[in-house]
Amino acid sequence: MKIIEKICKKQDSLRNHPAVTIALLGDSVTQGCFECYTDRKGDLQTVFDYESSYGNRLKGMLNTLYPCVPFHFINAGISGDNAQGGLQRLDRDVISFRPDLVIIGFALNDSVSGKDGLGKYKEALSEIVKRVLASGAECIVLTPNAMNIDISDRVKDASYEKNAKKFMRIQTEGVLDLYAEAAREVAKQNGATICDVYAKWKKMISAGVDVTELLANRLNHPLREMHYLTAMMLCDCILG
Repeated sequence: MKIIEKICKKQDSLRNHPAVTIALLGDSVTQGCFECYTDRKGDLQTVFDYESSYGNRLKGMLNTLYPCVPFHFINAGISGDNAQGGLQRLDRDVISFRPDLVIIGFALNDSVSGKDGLGKYKEALSEIVKRVLASGAECIVLTPNAMNIDISDRVKDASYEKNAKKFMRIQTEGVLDLYAEAAREVAKQNGATICDVYAKWKKMISAGVDVTELLANRLNHPLREMHYLTAMMLCDCILG
């Protein structure tokens, strides 16, 4: 990717080149959401841990590889958001910062609309990618992690269990597969780079891994350790 040229120029001459800016546009996983719990009012809440998010992990990796290069990271992930919501706030939350690279991660919340929502997802994601590229930034489209494939014994609350059953159907009936494939198609059609995290999770499922136990909330938020996988794959994309 061309961003490597910018990183290397900054490394060679700190005074004569600008810092490198990377923006993340996505949902709760991007924001850094992990465990979920039911509060005293009976509402489902989430634990936020920005430091453990894949974006922060990626920043740490790049800081290790290029210790003298300042990296500016913008985390524009919002819990519960989807591609349409991301499109609406793209200019304000991302493009206005003039990033060199934008990483886009949606599908988990979009997939709740089922197969009927695929068209809107692809349309919104495609428009995001086009606008990002038109702004002069490079673009990586990130496919999602998998959701739960069964109901964990740790899921006790009735409302929590309802979500677990819904997400399990989306995962096991192939709905999320369709959204991941749509993300790949959008990236290819628009000349963006694809970071196929979903393919890795599917490979783990095929290998007999209980991916439900790799989810902090046993629904859709990866464990902190699994954010390293995403960060490593993104770092590999950046390095080319």
